[in-house]
Amino acid sequence: MTGDAKKPLVIGIDIGTSGARAVAMDAAFNVVASGSSKLADFSADHRDPAVWWQAVQTALGQVLDAINRRQVRAIAIDGTSGTMLPVSADGAPLAVPMMYNDPVEDADILALIKAHAPKESAAHGATSGLAKALAFQAVPDVFRIIHQADWLAGHFTGLYDVSDENNALKTGYDPVSRTWPDWIAATGMRPDLLPDVLPAGSPVAGISAEAADAFGFSDDVVIVAGTTDGCASFLATGADQPGDAVSALGTTLTVKMLSGRPLFAPEYGLYSHRIGDMWLAGGASNTGGVVLAAHFDNAQIAALSADIDPADDTGLHYYPLVRDGERFPVNDPAMKPRMTPRPDSDAMFLKAIFEGIAGVEALAYERLVSLGSPPLRSIRTVGGGAKNAVWTQIRNRKMPVPFLPVASEEAAAGTARLALTGAKSAGVI
Repeated sequence: MTGDAKKPLVIGIDIGTSGARAVAMDAAFNVVASGSSKLADFSADHRDPAVWWQAVQTALGQVLDAINRRQVRAIAIDGTSGTMLPVSADGAPLAVPMMYNDPVEDADILALIKAHAPKESAAHGATSGLAKALAFQAVPDVFRIIHQADWLAGHFTGLYDVSDENNALKTGYDPVSRTWPDWIAATGMRPDLLPDVLPAGSPVAGISAEAADAFGFSDDVVIVAGTTDGCASFLATGADQPGDAVSALGTTLTVKMLSGRPLFAPEYGLYSHRIGDMWLAGGASNTGGVVLAAHFDNAQIAALSADIDPADDTGLHYYPLVRDGERFPVNDPAMKPRMTPRPDSDAMFLKAIFEGIAGVEALAYERLVSLGSPPLRSIRTVGGGAKNAVWTQIRNRKMPVPFLPVASEEAAAGTARLALTGAKSAGVI
């Protein structure tokens, strides 16, 4: 398909846990084309970097077939946070990558990180990027240890030694000082094996001649520093001001808010990503759709919701959990569910659960404010719970701020927004 070559477009690419998605976006944030592919279509081995690249090429190809390729000015990529691999100077993987949820089982590595990393660092834990980097540095002839998004971006630049501030956070990068801190060397990590780090949304380099030829791009396309899939999903919604928040009502409840200052509270699993001049902070509760699913199926929820009046309160004050323990906004591994008394009416019981989850959500935003975030300004909602109008009204009653529609739920659209930022910075738009 052809298009006006003078109308600039950017491309955002998202590589997730099951596949790749790509979108083309214009300067007014309109998505004009999209494509997708599943990793399983190429291989059952989701750890194979060649499969990641095949999925990206397929999704990108679908986008390029729908636009004029000469319109593209910039590209950015997001990847799963904490997925890492060691590479040679030309980008060849030197070991099987460790995925975002793969733990490092070497107790000595974890002890070194615990001993030297500041408590507020996101590098703690067996699945951290730093733990994986320490495990990989013994690989023979390693040039750099990089993140999934870095490796994919390298296919467009030929550079396999550059990352972004968001992906680097769990590898120990300090987003406040914008440096790899000195304590990293104390863990035994060789700093020279870590990538250079740029702010998300900043230009990395021009496209390589090989990549421009392979995809039919102009030779002035700019590759822009990307982000993690979680940050990209937030940006996709259109939230862009301090106090703008996004609630994800999925299996669990996750809240994120833009702040003018970084928030770090390791006791809540809370840390902040730097995006432009702002900070993205958030936390995850153990409440959410998992509680609803333990008592009702989707058809029952839809039917019972029709019998709920969202305007008044049951007064039951539930704290809905399926088992003991909470992470955020209350940090209490022994916390017990509070879901009694149970009304005779199933509709009333469902309403009390809705209210309880909404109450936890409200408390979560109050916690962020108490830790230094700006006042809650607006909420955008993603996930299955966003589709229930009655629940939305109950939530809005407990959090009386504007509930705004999301621009997109596609992480690739959030990454495209970063590509726009980088394109404007580079002067190509």
